[in-house]
Amino acid sequence: MAVSTPRPDGATTPDRPGTGGLTRSLSVWQAVGLSVALMAPSMAANINPQGTAGTVGRAVPLAFLLAAVGVLLVAYGFVRLCQYFHHAGSVYAFVGATLGPRAGLVSGFGLLGTYCFYGVVTSSATGIFGTAFLEAVGIWPNPPSWAPFLLVAVALLGALVLTIVPARRGTSVLLTVEGVTVALILVISAIVLVRLVSGNVPADAPSPDAGFTLDVFTVAPGTDLSAVFLGVVFGFLSFAGFEAAATLGEEARNPRKDIPRAILGTAVFGGVYFVVVTAIEMMAFGTDEAGVAAFASSPSLLGDLGSSYIAGWVGDLITLGAAISAFGCCLACVVGASRLTYAFARDTRRDTTRAGGLASTTAAGTPAVAAIVVTAVMALVQLVCAVFFDAEAFDTFLWSGTIGTLILLVAYLLTTVGAIRLVFVQRRMPAVPMWQVVVPLAALVVLGYTVYRNVAPYPAYADGPAFWFPIVAGAWLLVGLVAVVVAPAMAQRAGAALTAAELGARQEEQVAEGR
Repeated sequence: MAVSTPRPDGATTPDRPGTGGLTRSLSVWQAVGLSVALMAPSMAANINPQGTAGTVGRAVPLAFLLAAVGVLLVAYGFVRLCQYFHHAGSVYAFVGATLGPRAGLVSGFGLLGTYCFYGVVTSSATGIFGTAFLEAVGIWPNPPSWAPFLLVAVALLGALVLTIVPARRGTSVLLTVEGVTVALILVISAIVLVRLVSGNVPADAPSPDAGFTLDVFTVAPGTDLSAVFLGVVFGFLSFAGFEAAATLGEEARNPRKDIPRAILGTAVFGGVYFVVVTAIEMMAFGTDEAGVAAFASSPSLLGDLGSSYIAGWVGDLITLGAAISAFGCCLACVVGASRLTYAFARDTRRDTTRAGGLASTTAAGTPAVAAIVVTAVMALVQLVCAVFFDAEAFDTFLWSGTIGTLILLVAYLLTTVGAIRLVFVQRRMPAVPMWQVVVPLAALVVLGYTVYRNVAPYPAYADGPAFWFPIVAGAWLLVGLVAVVVAPAMAQRAGAALTAAELGARQEEQVAEGR
């Protein structure tokens, strides 16, 4: 199906696959597939909560509950913006159209950084879980230390290939893979919960203190309540990607309805899923010191619980599912990053009559060149960490995850401010009641305090590689800021393109409505 690409004068011209345009072929469920796959609930539930336990102890579910509230508040801004804009640039377009093209380019570059670092995170997780599975079932006994990186390379290559094929197939793969894995985790979680409630805890449970209790939603004596917000950052890491459907704004059949539904639905599902699953995990491990220690050191939380509470083979199945989930998330990272890169190149090119290089699409309507470039960046980060910093796969997972989340929180802040300006200051959506401004304002409070709590003590809390996390995150954002300052013409072209896109979208809507 042909779509319209706005020209700088506000008019629109039809684009067909291969001439610089994306094709409108995706349903709401395929948009959900991208968001769910990038959020990767299966992988996240297995490997992210351990980082939270190191700072909040038994209160991991409380930290994830606070993160869920924060994500739902942030989702409000994304939903409102997606009801007004539909653009492949996601936060780049949202912030650029509301706070100015320079701010848009910086925020979009930040989200691009998050997707690239998360591509490193998820390809690393694929290598970690994949190697563990091959070793557990005897296919690759005693694998060498470099084994996970071999699977990392396979994951990146596979993600690139599936990104270049039509998005319809790619997003269908994402939804199917993640759906099966999540269903398996929910079944296992339900079985474990029944055993906890009935008091039928296995003798080989991680701690004799394991059992059903609501203490997991309270802070243990001696733990500072504000420390929960140090753990909340891992909660945001788990939710990250719920907004990924916004990058499909130019490919969804009904973007003003389907994209907001996909984003809000993913955020709600993630909130319930992570709070419930982490609560079951913590209760099953035990809330005493021994249980929390076992929880924090577990390489695969649900894999260990499946083996202990059900059967040994269940743990292997969960590990395989986590590897598949991680690959699906890696694919979503490449998809999201490639569309952001495509949007940047298209909107800032000097010659708007030509769509070559990063601004080109294949005959199937996918930005292949952009996908190749972002995948190469992810591979380069892996290579630099392994060669120059002697990192193992879990190191690249931890380092890139922390850096990517810090960048993402800044992008969320700018997007929320843009939503406030669009909806409640400029009143571009007059049907929205003014009292709803409390929602994005609350989001700013949660996001702002989370960033403050994780950065303000710096470098007091930093030790070893952690010292560099805020520096690398800040450097990435600084590169984007410097670029828009030293190249004002680029920002002007982006601003003109965003204005034209908004005008073109209004015209497209009026034609569709018969006005």
